[in-house]
Amino acid sequence: MSFLLDLQPRSAEMRSTGFPADAGFGYVRTAHSGFTAARARSLPDRHYRSCPPLCVNTAGGRAGSRDCGSRLPLTLMCAAAFSLFSKLRGDVDDDDEDLSEAEKKIVYMLKKAKLSIMKEEMDEAEEILHETLHLAQECKSKRAIVYTYDLMANLALLRGQYDSAERLFKTTMVYMLDSGTKQDDNSFLEVSLKLASVYAAQNQKDLAVAGYQFCILSLDERTEKEKDAPQEIMTAEEKSNTRLLLGLCLDSYARYLVSQSQLLHAQVMYEKALQICVEEQGDLHPQAITLLNDLATVMEAQGRYDEAHTYVSQALHRAIKSDHPDYHILLSNMATIFMHQGGTENLLAAERIFKEALIKAEDKKDTPSVQYIHKGLSELAKRREESQNI
Repeated sequence: MSFLLDLQPRSAEMRSTGFPADAGFGYVRTAHSGFTAARARSLPDRHYRSCPPLCVNTAGGRAGSRDCGSRLPLTLMCAAAFSLFSKLRGDVDDDDEDLSEAEKKIVYMLKKAKLSIMKEEMDEAEEILHETLHLAQECKSKRAIVYTYDLMANLALLRGQYDSAERLFKTTMVYMLDSGTKQDDNSFLEVSLKLASVYAAQNQKDLAVAGYQFCILSLDERTEKEKDAPQEIMTAEEKSNTRLLLGLCLDSYARYLVSQSQLLHAQVMYEKALQICVEEQGDLHPQAITLLNDLATVMEAQGRYDEAHTYVSQALHRAIKSDHPDYHILLSNMATIFMHQGGTENLLAAERIFKEALIKAEDKKDTPSVQYIHKGLSELAKRREESQNI
């Protein structure tokens, strides 16, 4: 088990809903078509069983919080939650001429539901979404029905209602398939990733692994096909979106692997995710810094302290250049690595860096980090005392 801290989600929207407000692995703009009518209320589990196993570390969790089964990792809920239905996304204008009057009302209600989620008024959001679904079914708006079901599933996921989330995500996927959406479409894979995260939270390991595998293999094939597609067929932004979604899947799968103590495999997934992030968003992007920290966590958990030190050093360097808000967490992780390496010089360095991190954490009023650093200083004092008694 690693003793390093995870970096925290920064935006108010992401903290309150689990959905990122800014561009990153968790925000890939895609759109899917509508559907005709639902044939069933669930998707067969064989949808995932056909995929061979492949293999998540809790995002936003603190040291030692690698529990995938009891609590859904925050990053797993970031699969473009509000991007599936481009015309009825929460930021679309109500007066969009492409929308019918009924759809404009639905847009307004979806905005209200999203705002309620951000304010953590979950009961109100659920009530609004049920009204929205009824209206969407009355006006037979295919786009609105799919989007509303997906948002209802996201809400259930956030509330820890995993059985409901599973049912709603499967319903969404059935509607999408009925409408002609292909299984390798980005929008379908976004929902597939969220369903995999539900299986992870339910501790349904085989289905979770197969779900992550399905998403990764599908997106690997898709990115290979899209790579040489001419601009008139596929824009650079569309190609980038597919790669970013693949990065999110790799990141999510790596976190699941960490929770299952499959650290070497997780390392490979993180490295691939980091490469995509840097190529698509630059090495100073917050997600790139987070992935470097995640790689340090994996190395530290294996006792590979020199390599962990290298990754944290890179993350710190980039955090300084980009004014990253979690700089104090990276400092405390660096101090923890020095402490585990042992030796007089390393222990002295650990103390100095812990104290610097403590000042910055107190300035930010980050109580969990302050508590963690105090524990680190206590452990450090014990180790220094033990080394003096040898």
